[in-house]
Amino acid sequence: MKPQVIRELSTKDLGERLEEEKKQLARLKINHAVSPLDNPTRIKAVRRDIARMTFELCNRTKVQAAKNDNQ
Repeated sequence: MKPQVIRELSTKDLGERLEEEKKQLARLKINHAVSPLDNPTRIKAVRRDIARMTFELCNRTKVQAAKNDNQ
């Protein structure tokens, strides 16, 4: 998932998508442990997507906190 797409999601949608991606990563890891995946780089891609989403959520909370402090 590209950063631009992540930025366009609402905070609620981003949180839901993040949970889905975490579940998918867990499934991929389990499947890979049982039998090798056809595309093991998918694990890496999902892990990076999770990191991008987490980063965006943290930034949004920091911006919101800064706005509340200024008021």
